[in-house]
Amino acid sequence: MKQFFLAFLPRPSPISIAEKLRSGLAGGIAIALLAFTLHQLPQHSYPLLMLGSMAASAVLLFAAPHSPFSQPWNLIGGHLFSATAGWLCSLLISDPVIAAGVAVGTAIFLMYVLNCLHPPGAATALTLVLSGAQFHPMGWQWVAEIVLANALISLLLALLINNFLPGRTYPLLALPVSPPKTEPVIIAETADIEWALAQMDTTIDVNLEDLTAIYELAQQHAQNRFNSKTA
Repeated sequence: MKQFFLAFLPRPSPISIAEKLRSGLAGGIAIALLAFTLHQLPQHSYPLLMLGSMAASAVLLFAAPHSPFSQPWNLIGGHLFSATAGWLCSLLISDPVIAAGVAVGTAIFLMYVLNCLHPPGAATALTLVLSGAQFHPMGWQWVAEIVLANALISLLLALLINNFLPGRTYPLLALPVSPPKTEPVIIAETADIEWALAQMDTTIDVNLEDLTAIYELAQQHAQNRFNSKTA
């Protein structure tokens, strides 16, 4: 019971104040540049709007750029497929309460299936449902245009800003697989994992307890697999 209540308390972060400040400044600058760029683009019959869900994307892109949720395909696909779900639900379901639930649920499902899970995408789906009366007269082409414009400009800003800041590489590159080497087996402990997190000086989208649990489960799975082969 004590551990249950302790889980509600804030947990210390190994990220330095300098890195937190850089994340805040980067996110704020990116949103300002996004708004400025959208205003400068050709507006056609209707203005290009900045989606509120882009603020949530900015948190991931500039405070957790190495998170799987922050990668380019997650950003673009997450917003685009979620917008599709929201647009269709706003057209086909008259009750906004039901439409909102179906849109968000469908958006999560599509992002999972298409490997582009991006939490702010669900906010895009919800926006299209709640503002359906405003968006319907403008047509799906305009909706697709503003969603793509918001996501693509945000991606460009993430590429420029994150790779300019020290200690960051965006997008997260897949490391080449090297041949395994025969070395003594050393089991990392919780203190080792905590130390490694502190050295990275960037936000990892998993806490220490979850990471330790994942490591222990992987060790147990490997041991069980070894036992089954030698049995």
